[in-house]
Amino acid sequence: MQQAGADSRTLTVVRQEESLGAARDLDFGIELLGQAKTGRIGPTLRLYRPAPTVAFGQRDTHLPGFGAAAQACRELGFEPLIRKAGGRAAAYHEGTLIIDHVEPHADAIAGAKGRFAFFGEMLAQALRSAGVQAAVGEIPGEYCPGEYSVHGTDPRFPAHQVKLVGTAQRVVSGGWLFSSVVVVENSAPIRGVLTASYAALGLDWDPATAGAVNDLVPHVDVDAIEEAVVRTYADYATLRHAEFSSLHP
Repeated sequence: MQQAGADSRTLTVVRQEESLGAARDLDFGIELLGQAKTGRIGPTLRLYRPAPTVAFGQRDTHLPGFGAAAQACRELGFEPLIRKAGGRAAAYHEGTLIIDHVEPHADAIAGAKGRFAFFGEMLAQALRSAGVQAAVGEIPGEYCPGEYSVHGTDPRFPAHQVKLVGTAQRVVSGGWLFSSVVVVENSAPIRGVLTASYAALGLDWDPATAGAVNDLVPHVDVDAIEEAVVRTYADYATLRHAEFSSLHP
C-alpha cells in the first residue's frame, strides 16, 4: 500500500489493555490529538477494546427523542456519550476494536477527505487479509451512514452486506485524529441498542446492516483483527511499540 504522505514515517503503536471507562476513553483520544499538535508525541496508533458505548453525533442531540434514546442505551447497558466528530449514533462494546490514529501535521485540513478514502481502504485490506470479503462504501440503510464506511459481504448470501467499520475524523490546527471502530464479535447487543436508539430519534435505518466480522467469518476474534490491522499498518509506516503508560501526560 502506498503511504499517505511523501516521506517515510515512524508510527508508535500502543495497545491499551483495559478500558478507562466509556467517557474517559473517548476524551483520551482528543487529549492525544492535543499532545500531537503541540509536538509532545509523534504519529501514534492507539488500539483498545472499549466499554459498551453509544456515541451520538452532535446532530442527534437536537432531535426531540434524544433523551429517550439516551435512556434506552442506559437500560441496555450502554453508556450514551456525545462525540465531537460528525455522523449519527454508533455503538460499540468489548467485541469491537477501536483504532485512534493521531499525527501532527502543519496543514491537517488539506488532506482530510483523502484520509477517509486512504484509511478506509487500508482497513478493508486488513479485513480481507483475515478472510473477510470487505470493501469501502456506504450500503443502503446503514447506521451512521458514511461514504467511506467499510462493509463486508456474507459469502453464503452475497446479497447480504453489513457495516463492519465506521470512521470519524477530528482536525485541528497542527494535527489530526482519525478514529475507526471495527465490529468484530457479538453483534446482537449492538443491533439491539441501535434499534432502540434510532427508533427514539425517529431515524430510519435497516437493522440487517448492523453486523460483525465473525457473523461473516466464524471464529475470527478481536485479537486476530488487531493483528491484521497492525500487519497492514506495517506497509504504511515503520512501526515501533510502546507501553500505554508512555502516553499519559
